[in-house]
Amino acid sequence: MGVVSTPTHDRRASASLFSRLRTAAGQADPFPIYEELLSRGEVSPAPWGGSLVTGFAVCDQVLRSRDWLEPDKRWRDRQGPGTRWNASSSREMSNTLAALNPPDHTRARRAAGTFDRSTVERISRTVSTTTDRLLDALSEQLRDGEADFAALVGEELPVATIGGWLGLPAADWPRLRQLTHDQVFTQELLPSASQLAASDAATAELRAYFMDLVSDRRARPGEDPVSRWIQTWDALEPDPDKADESVYYLALFVLLAALETTSQLLTTMALLLVERPERWGLVADRPDLVPGFVEETLRYDPPTHVISRVAAADCVLAGREIRKDEMVHLMVGAAHRDPARHSDPGRFDPRRKPAHLAFSGGIHYCLGAPLARLEAQILLSQLVRRLPRLTLVRRPSMAPRVAFRRLLNLDVALA
Repeated sequence: MGVVSTPTHDRRASASLFSRLRTAAGQADPFPIYEELLSRGEVSPAPWGGSLVTGFAVCDQVLRSRDWLEPDKRWRDRQGPGTRWNASSSREMSNTLAALNPPDHTRARRAAGTFDRSTVERISRTVSTTTDRLLDALSEQLRDGEADFAALVGEELPVATIGGWLGLPAADWPRLRQLTHDQVFTQELLPSASQLAASDAATAELRAYFMDLVSDRRARPGEDPVSRWIQTWDALEPDPDKADESVYYLALFVLLAALETTSQLLTTMALLLVERPERWGLVADRPDLVPGFVEETLRYDPPTHVISRVAAADCVLAGREIRKDEMVHLMVGAAHRDPARHSDPGRFDPRRKPAHLAFSGGIHYCLGAPLARLEAQILLSQLVRRLPRLTLVRRPSMAPRVAFRRLLNLDVALA
Protein backbone atom coordinates (compact mmCIF):
# COMPACT_ATOMS: atom_id res chain seq x y z
CA MET A 1 0.00 0.00 0.00
CA GLY A 2 1.39 3.42 -0.92
CA VAL A 3 1.84 6.31 1.46
CA VAL A 4 -1.09 8.72 1.47
CA SER A 5 -0.56 12.47 1.58
CA THR A 6 -2.89 14.86 3.42
CA PRO A 7 -4.64 17.35 1.14
CA THR A 8 -5.89 20.57 2.69
CA HIS A 9 -9.51 19.68 1.91
CA ASP A 10 -9.16 16.56 4.12
CA ARG A 11 -8.39 18.75 7.11
CA ARG A 12 -11.28 21.06 6.26
CA ALA A 13 -13.61 18.05 6.17
CA SER A 14 -12.29 16.93 9.57
CA ALA A 15 -12.81 20.43 10.95
CA SER A 16 -16.43 20.38 9.81
CA LEU A 17 -17.05 17.03 11.50
CA PHE A 18 -15.44 18.19 14.74
CA SER A 19 -17.47 21.38 14.75
CA ARG A 20 -20.56 19.18 14.79
CA LEU A 21 -19.04 16.86 17.40
CA ARG A 22 -18.56 19.78 19.81
CA THR A 23 -22.20 20.87 19.70
CA ALA A 24 -24.69 19.73 22.34
CA ALA A 25 -26.36 17.48 19.77
CA GLY A 26 -23.01 16.01 18.73
CA GLN A 27 -22.01 15.27 22.31
CA ALA A 28 -25.39 13.69 23.04
CA ASP A 29 -25.09 11.38 20.03
CA PRO A 30 -21.64 11.42 18.41
CA PHE A 31 -22.05 8.09 16.64
CA PRO A 32 -23.43 9.32 13.29
CA ILE A 33 -20.41 11.65 13.13
CA TYR A 34 -18.10 8.77 13.99
CA GLU A 35 -19.67 6.78 11.16
CA GLU A 36 -18.72 9.56 8.75
CA LEU A 37 -15.17 9.58 10.13
CA LEU A 38 -14.95 5.80 9.73
CA SER A 39 -16.10 6.08 6.11
CA ARG A 40 -13.04 8.26 5.37
CA GLY A 41 -10.59 5.49 6.28
CA GLU A 42 -8.85 4.09 9.32
CA VAL A 43 -6.59 7.14 9.67
CA SER A 44 -7.54 10.68 8.66
CA PRO A 45 -6.10 14.15 9.31
CA ALA A 46 -7.06 16.02 12.47
CA PRO A 47 -8.12 19.63 11.80
CA TRP A 48 -5.48 21.09 14.13
CA GLY A 49 -2.64 18.81 12.95
CA GLY A 50 -1.79 15.20 13.65
CA SER A 51 -4.14 12.36 12.80
CA LEU A 52 -7.41 10.75 13.85
CA VAL A 53 -7.48 6.97 14.08
CA THR A 54 -10.91 5.37 13.80
CA GLY A 55 -10.24 1.77 12.76
CA PHE A 56 -10.42 -0.72 15.63
CA ALA A 57 -7.43 -2.79 14.49
CA VAL A 58 -5.20 0.27 14.07
CA CYS A 59 -6.23 1.73 17.46
CA ASP A 60 -5.46 -1.64 19.06
CA GLN A 61 -2.11 -1.78 17.27
CA VAL A 62 -1.09 1.68 18.52
CA LEU A 63 -2.13 0.96 22.12
CA ARG A 64 -0.18 -2.31 22.24
CA SER A 65 2.96 -1.10 20.48
CA ARG A 66 5.96 0.39 22.27
CA ASP A 67 6.57 2.49 19.16
CA TRP A 68 3.83 4.82 20.39
CA LEU A 69 4.33 6.89 23.51
CA GLU A 70 2.33 8.92 25.99
CA PRO A 71 2.63 12.71 25.55
CA ASP A 72 4.96 12.86 28.57
CA LYS A 73 6.62 15.75 30.37
CA ARG A 74 9.46 16.07 27.86
CA TRP A 75 7.06 16.07 24.92
CA ARG A 76 4.78 18.64 26.56
CA ASP A 77 7.73 20.92 27.31
CA ARG A 78 8.64 20.90 23.62
CA GLN A 79 5.20 22.23 22.64
CA GLY A 80 6.17 25.60 24.10
CA PRO A 81 4.33 28.34 26.01
CA GLY A 82 0.83 29.35 25.01
CA THR A 83 -0.29 25.78 24.27
CA ARG A 84 -2.68 23.77 26.43
CA TRP A 85 0.23 21.47 27.21
CA ASN A 86 1.87 24.31 29.11
CA ALA A 87 -1.08 24.81 31.51
CA SER A 88 -0.16 24.11 35.13
CA SER A 89 -2.72 21.29 35.32
CA SER A 90 -1.26 19.64 32.23
CA ARG A 91 2.28 19.90 33.59
CA GLU A 92 1.10 18.36 36.86
CA MET A 93 -0.63 15.49 35.06
CA SER A 94 2.57 14.77 33.13
CA ASN A 95 4.03 13.41 36.38
CA THR A 96 1.25 10.88 36.96
CA LEU A 97 1.33 7.23 35.94
CA ALA A 98 -0.98 7.76 32.96
CA ALA A 99 1.50 10.14 31.27
CA LEU A 100 4.76 8.29 31.94
CA ASN A 101 6.79 6.26 29.45
CA PRO A 102 9.35 3.56 30.26
CA PRO A 103 11.50 3.40 32.29
CA ASP A 104 9.65 5.90 34.52
CA HIS A 105 6.33 4.16 33.88
CA THR A 106 7.77 0.74 34.74
CA ARG A 107 9.06 2.00 38.08
CA ALA A 108 5.85 3.81 39.05
CA ARG A 109 3.61 0.93 37.95
CA ARG A 110 5.53 -1.53 40.10
CA ALA A 111 5.27 0.83 43.05
CA ALA A 112 1.51 1.12 42.56
CA GLY A 113 0.90 -2.60 42.81
CA THR A 114 -2.28 -4.20 41.48
CA PHE A 115 -5.78 -5.05 42.55
CA ASP A 116 -5.07 -8.71 43.32
CA ARG A 117 -7.78 -11.25 44.10
CA SER A 118 -7.71 -10.79 47.87
CA THR A 119 -7.89 -7.00 47.54
CA VAL A 120 -10.81 -7.21 45.10
CA GLU A 121 -12.64 -9.66 47.38
CA ARG A 122 -12.20 -7.32 50.34
CA ILE A 123 -13.36 -4.29 48.36
CA SER A 124 -16.31 -6.24 46.94
CA ARG A 125 -17.87 -6.49 50.40
CA THR A 126 -17.68 -2.71 50.75
CA VAL A 127 -19.10 -2.20 47.26
CA SER A 128 -22.01 -4.53 47.96
CA THR A 129 -22.88 -2.82 51.26
CA THR A 130 -22.53 0.65 49.75
CA THR A 131 -24.67 -0.27 46.75
CA ASP A 132 -27.44 -1.50 49.05
CA ARG A 133 -27.34 1.76 50.97
CA LEU A 134 -27.41 3.91 47.84
CA LEU A 135 -30.30 1.95 46.33
CA ASP A 136 -32.16 2.38 49.62
CA ALA A 137 -31.78 6.15 49.23
CA LEU A 138 -32.86 5.97 45.58
CA SER A 139 -35.92 3.89 46.46
CA GLU A 140 -36.89 6.32 49.20
CA GLN A 141 -36.77 9.29 46.84
CA LEU A 142 -38.68 7.41 44.14
CA ARG A 143 -41.63 7.07 46.50
CA ASP A 144 -42.14 10.82 46.11
CA GLY A 145 -41.81 10.79 42.31
CA GLU A 146 -38.69 10.94 40.17
CA ALA A 147 -35.05 10.76 41.24
CA ASP A 148 -31.66 11.47 39.68
CA PHE A 149 -29.82 8.15 39.44
CA ALA A 150 -26.58 9.86 38.43
CA ALA A 151 -26.45 12.03 41.56
CA LEU A 152 -27.72 9.43 44.02
CA VAL A 153 -25.89 6.33 42.77
CA GLY A 154 -23.64 6.81 39.73
CA GLU A 155 -21.58 9.57 41.34
CA GLU A 156 -21.68 8.17 44.87
CA LEU A 157 -20.59 4.55 44.48
CA PRO A 158 -17.13 5.22 42.95
CA VAL A 159 -16.16 7.91 45.47
CA ALA A 160 -17.30 5.75 48.39
CA THR A 161 -15.36 2.79 46.99
CA ILE A 162 -12.06 4.54 46.27
CA GLY A 163 -12.42 6.96 49.19
CA GLY A 164 -12.92 4.08 51.59
CA TRP A 165 -10.02 2.12 50.10
CA LEU A 166 -7.65 5.08 50.37
CA GLY A 167 -8.94 5.91 53.86
CA LEU A 168 -10.19 9.39 52.94
CA PRO A 169 -12.70 11.02 55.32
CA ALA A 170 -16.27 10.73 54.01
CA ALA A 171 -16.75 14.46 54.66
CA ASP A 172 -14.14 15.14 51.94
CA TRP A 173 -15.78 13.01 49.24
CA PRO A 174 -18.20 15.60 47.76
CA ARG A 175 -15.43 18.16 47.31
CA LEU A 176 -13.03 15.61 45.81
CA ARG A 177 -15.72 14.54 43.38
CA GLN A 178 -16.31 18.12 42.21
CA LEU A 179 -12.58 18.80 41.91
CA THR A 180 -12.26 15.69 39.75
CA HIS A 181 -14.99 16.92 37.38
CA ASP A 182 -13.12 20.22 36.97
CA GLN A 183 -9.66 18.70 36.77
CA VAL A 184 -10.43 16.38 33.87
CA PHE A 185 -10.80 19.32 31.46
CA THR A 186 -7.01 19.45 31.11
CA GLN A 187 -7.20 15.93 29.66
CA GLU A 188 -9.85 16.94 27.12
CA LEU A 189 -9.21 17.04 23.40
CA LEU A 190 -9.76 20.78 22.87
CA PRO A 191 -10.30 22.49 26.23
CA SER A 192 -11.35 26.13 26.27
CA ALA A 193 -9.43 28.78 28.22
CA SER A 194 -12.10 28.81 30.96
CA GLN A 195 -12.05 25.01 31.19
CA LEU A 196 -8.26 25.03 31.54
CA ALA A 197 -8.50 27.70 34.25
CA ALA A 198 -10.98 25.55 36.18
CA SER A 199 -8.69 22.55 35.77
CA ASP A 200 -5.64 24.52 36.94
CA ALA A 201 -7.47 25.63 40.11
CA ALA A 202 -8.79 22.14 40.84
CA THR A 203 -5.37 20.56 40.31
CA ALA A 204 -3.73 23.00 42.72
CA GLU A 205 -6.32 22.19 45.39
CA LEU A 206 -5.93 18.45 44.82
CA ARG A 207 -2.16 18.76 45.16
CA ALA A 208 -2.50 20.54 48.50
CA TYR A 209 -5.01 17.96 49.71
CA PHE A 210 -2.96 14.90 48.83
CA MET A 211 0.39 16.32 49.92
CA ASP A 212 -1.22 16.95 53.32
CA LEU A 213 -2.56 13.40 53.28
CA VAL A 214 0.87 11.94 52.53
CA SER A 215 2.40 14.01 55.34
CA ASP A 216 -0.28 12.80 57.75
CA ARG A 217 0.15 9.13 56.75
CA ARG A 218 3.91 9.42 57.09
CA ALA A 219 3.43 10.67 60.67
CA ARG A 220 0.65 8.17 61.44
CA PRO A 221 0.89 5.18 59.07
CA GLY A 222 -1.96 2.72 58.90
CA GLU A 223 -3.16 -0.32 56.96
CA ASP A 224 -4.01 1.57 53.79
CA PRO A 225 -2.56 1.96 50.27
CA VAL A 226 -1.08 5.43 50.87
CA SER A 227 0.88 4.18 53.88
CA ARG A 228 2.11 1.20 51.84
CA TRP A 229 3.10 3.44 48.93
CA ILE A 230 5.16 5.57 51.32
CA GLN A 231 7.09 2.48 52.40
CA THR A 232 7.58 1.41 48.79
CA TRP A 233 8.82 4.80 47.60
CA ASP A 234 11.11 5.20 50.60
CA ALA A 235 12.90 2.07 49.39
CA LEU A 236 13.05 3.37 45.78
CA GLU A 237 13.82 7.07 46.28
CA PRO A 238 16.51 8.33 48.70
CA ASP A 239 15.20 11.91 48.62
CA PRO A 240 12.24 11.99 51.07
CA ASP A 241 10.63 15.00 49.39
CA LYS A 242 10.72 13.26 46.01
CA ALA A 243 9.39 10.08 47.61
CA ASP A 244 6.44 11.96 49.12
CA GLU A 245 5.72 13.67 45.81
CA SER A 246 5.75 10.30 44.03
CA VAL A 247 3.16 8.99 46.49
CA TYR A 248 1.07 12.11 45.91
CA TYR A 249 1.15 11.64 42.13
CA LEU A 250 0.06 8.03 42.55
CA ALA A 251 -2.81 8.91 44.90
CA LEU A 252 -3.93 11.72 42.57
CA PHE A 253 -3.90 9.39 39.57
CA VAL A 254 -5.87 6.68 41.40
CA LEU A 255 -8.54 9.14 42.52
CA LEU A 256 -8.98 10.73 39.09
CA ALA A 257 -9.05 7.40 37.28
CA ALA A 258 -11.41 5.74 39.73
CA LEU A 259 -13.98 8.54 39.91
CA GLU A 260 -14.56 10.09 36.52
CA THR A 261 -14.63 7.10 34.21
CA THR A 262 -16.31 4.70 36.63
CA SER A 263 -19.10 7.17 37.40
CA GLN A 264 -19.74 7.49 33.69
CA LEU A 265 -19.72 3.72 33.21
CA LEU A 266 -22.30 3.21 35.98
CA THR A 267 -24.65 5.94 34.79
CA THR A 268 -24.38 4.97 31.11
CA MET A 269 -25.06 1.35 32.04
CA ALA A 270 -28.19 2.39 33.94
CA LEU A 271 -29.34 4.54 31.01
CA LEU A 272 -28.96 1.65 28.58
CA LEU A 273 -30.91 -0.53 31.00
CA VAL A 274 -33.88 1.79 31.56
CA GLU A 275 -34.30 3.18 28.06
CA ARG A 276 -35.28 -0.22 26.65
CA PRO A 277 -37.53 -2.47 28.82
CA GLU A 278 -36.51 -5.54 26.83
CA ARG A 279 -32.90 -5.09 28.02
CA TRP A 280 -34.08 -5.05 31.62
CA GLY A 281 -36.13 -8.18 31.04
CA LEU A 282 -33.18 -9.94 29.40
CA VAL A 283 -30.83 -9.34 32.33
CA ALA A 284 -33.55 -10.11 34.88
CA ASP A 285 -34.18 -13.46 33.20
CA ARG A 286 -30.49 -14.15 32.56
CA PRO A 287 -28.35 -12.99 35.53
CA ASP A 288 -25.41 -14.71 33.86
CA LEU A 289 -25.48 -11.89 31.29
CA VAL A 290 -24.55 -9.25 33.88
CA PRO A 291 -20.80 -9.34 33.01
CA GLY A 292 -21.66 -9.24 29.30
CA PHE A 293 -23.97 -6.26 29.81
CA VAL A 294 -21.13 -4.37 31.51
CA GLU A 295 -18.65 -5.21 28.74
CA GLU A 296 -21.14 -4.25 26.03
CA THR A 297 -21.72 -0.92 27.80
CA LEU A 298 -17.97 -0.32 27.67
CA ARG A 299 -18.00 -1.03 23.93
CA TYR A 300 -21.24 0.70 23.00
CA ASP A 301 -20.55 4.03 24.74
CA PRO A 302 -17.24 3.97 26.66
CA PRO A 303 -16.41 6.57 29.33
CA THR A 304 -13.38 7.71 27.31
CA HIS A 305 -13.91 8.33 23.59
CA VAL A 306 -10.40 9.60 22.73
CA ILE A 307 -6.93 8.37 23.74
CA SER A 308 -3.86 10.25 22.46
CA ARG A 309 -0.37 8.96 21.65
CA VAL A 310 2.75 10.34 19.96
CA ALA A 311 5.04 8.61 17.49
CA ALA A 312 8.42 7.53 18.84
CA ALA A 313 9.89 7.70 15.32
CA ASP A 314 8.88 8.47 11.73
CA CYS A 315 6.54 5.74 10.56
CA VAL A 316 3.64 4.82 8.30
CA LEU A 317 0.31 4.04 9.94
CA ALA A 318 -2.40 2.47 7.79
CA GLY A 319 -0.77 4.03 4.72
CA ARG A 320 -0.29 7.53 6.15
CA GLU A 321 3.05 9.13 6.99
CA ILE A 322 3.41 10.05 10.67
CA ARG A 323 6.43 12.05 11.80
CA LYS A 324 8.34 11.55 15.04
CA ASP A 325 6.63 13.37 17.94
CA GLU A 326 3.44 13.79 15.90
CA MET A 327 0.25 13.07 17.84
CA VAL A 328 -2.46 10.63 16.87
CA HIS A 329 -5.88 10.68 18.50
CA LEU A 330 -7.39 7.23 18.84
CA MET A 331 -11.12 7.74 18.41
CA VAL A 332 -12.11 4.83 20.62
CA GLY A 333 -15.81 5.68 20.51
CA ALA A 334 -15.66 5.36 16.72
CA ALA A 335 -13.40 2.28 16.72
CA HIS A 336 -15.93 0.44 18.87
CA ARG A 337 -18.47 0.92 16.05
CA ASP A 338 -16.07 -0.28 13.34
CA PRO A 339 -18.02 -2.83 11.24
CA ALA A 340 -14.71 -4.52 10.38
CA ARG A 341 -14.49 -5.55 14.05
CA HIS A 342 -18.14 -5.86 15.12
CA SER A 343 -21.11 -7.01 13.09
CA ASP A 344 -24.10 -4.68 13.38
CA PRO A 345 -22.01 -2.38 15.64
CA GLY A 346 -24.86 0.05 16.37
CA ARG A 347 -26.87 -2.67 18.11
CA PHE A 348 -26.50 -3.11 21.87
CA ASP A 349 -26.10 -6.83 22.56
CA PRO A 350 -24.88 -8.11 25.95
CA ARG A 351 -24.44 -11.57 24.37
CA ARG A 352 -21.75 -10.19 22.05
CA LYS A 353 -18.22 -11.53 22.58
CA PRO A 354 -16.41 -8.76 24.53
CA ALA A 355 -13.91 -6.75 22.49
CA HIS A 356 -13.26 -3.12 23.33
CA LEU A 357 -10.52 -0.60 24.11
CA ALA A 358 -12.29 1.16 26.99
CA PHE A 359 -9.46 0.27 29.37
CA SER A 360 -6.73 1.20 26.84
CA GLY A 361 -4.13 -1.49 26.14
CA GLY A 362 -0.52 -2.53 26.33
CA ILE A 363 1.58 -1.24 29.23
CA HIS A 364 -1.04 1.43 29.94
CA TYR A 365 -3.93 -1.00 30.38
CA CYS A 366 -6.11 0.46 33.12
CA LEU A 367 -4.86 -0.35 36.61
CA GLY A 368 -8.37 -0.06 38.04
CA ALA A 369 -10.22 -2.17 35.44
CA PRO A 370 -11.02 -4.96 37.94
CA LEU A 371 -12.47 -2.38 40.35
CA ALA A 372 -14.62 -0.69 37.70
CA ARG A 373 -15.98 -4.05 36.55
CA LEU A 374 -16.67 -5.06 40.14
CA GLU A 375 -18.69 -1.92 40.88
CA ALA A 376 -20.66 -2.17 37.64
CA GLN A 377 -21.50 -5.85 38.01
CA ILE A 378 -22.60 -5.57 41.64
CA LEU A 379 -24.69 -2.49 40.91
CA LEU A 380 -26.38 -4.03 37.87
CA SER A 381 -27.21 -7.25 39.73
CA GLN A 382 -28.75 -5.42 42.67
CA LEU A 383 -30.52 -2.81 40.54
CA VAL A 384 -32.34 -5.38 38.42
CA ARG A 385 -33.34 -7.36 41.49
CA ARG A 386 -34.50 -4.44 43.63
CA LEU A 387 -36.11 -1.95 41.22
CA PRO A 388 -37.75 -3.90 38.38
CA ARG A 389 -40.11 -1.08 37.34
CA LEU A 390 -37.54 1.68 36.89
CA THR A 391 -38.18 3.83 33.82
CA LEU A 392 -36.52 6.80 32.11
CA VAL A 393 -38.27 10.14 32.68
CA ARG A 394 -36.35 12.24 30.12
CA ARG A 395 -33.16 12.13 28.08
CA PRO A 396 -30.14 13.18 30.16
CA SER A 397 -27.92 16.20 29.51
CA MET A 398 -24.23 15.84 28.65
CA ALA A 399 -21.25 17.78 29.98
CA PRO A 400 -19.46 19.90 27.30
CA ARG A 401 -16.80 17.34 26.44
CA VAL A 402 -15.58 15.24 23.53
CA ALA A 403 -12.96 12.87 24.98
CA PHE A 404 -14.36 12.18 28.45
CA ARG A 405 -18.08 11.46 28.49
CA ARG A 406 -20.21 12.61 31.41
CA LEU A 407 -23.96 12.34 31.87
CA LEU A 408 -25.00 15.27 34.05
CA ASN A 409 -28.22 13.61 35.19
CA LEU A 410 -30.31 10.47 34.77
CA ASP A 411 -33.86 11.14 35.88
CA VAL A 412 -35.86 7.98 36.56
CA ALA A 413 -39.18 7.00 38.10
CA LEU A 414 -41.13 3.88 38.99
CA ALA A 415 -43.60 2.77 36.32
